Amino acid sequence: MSTAGPREAGAGPAVVLVGPPGAGKTTVGAVLARRLGVSLRDTDADIEAAAGKAIPEIFVDDGEPRFRELEREAVRAALAGHDGVVSLGGGAVMDAGTRELLAGLPVVFLDVALADAVRRVGLDAPRPLLAVNPRKQWRTLMEQRRPLYTEVACAVVDTAGRDPEETAQAVLDALELKDT
Repeated sequence: MSTAGPREAGAGPAVVLVGPPGAGKTTVGAVLARRLGVSLRDTDADIEAAAGKAIPEIFVDDGEPRFRELEREAVRAALAGHDGVVSLGGGAVMDAGTRELLAGLPVVFLDVALADAVRRVGLDAPRPLLAVNPRKQWRTLMEQRRPLYTEVACAVVDTAGRDPEETAQAVLDALELKDT
């Protein structure tokens, strides 16, 4: 795991959240942003804004390689230009360049159990990589990504049994940050 030192003003995001689909990155990110008095930047929303269409449409119309290119650009811009909370898409850590950019930042891996992720995401949600046999696909994604999530994270927060407020508090505690 990387370690994040004390943050200086303008030194990048206050918190970066990583984790699989259904971990609650956007929801917890919004709570964290409110509690820290900063804004939330969700790279999936940035990608959709840049492409002018939803992520599932990008996958269908342009393919996964184009989506990953847009994702790399969105992550780079968010990490360089946002001092609040940044929520990364579940697959962003697959890119070695992204992992390098995350080194030394206050990255928290929101770990979630399959049952919780399925309940949160739903089996009919438009998640391109989970379209066929979502439970099996989610397990496969986690086998590939868990080592990368833990590699980039300076803290891991288990979301089991926690609502978004409790998860946000666990993130703040893990990073030794205080509410504003």
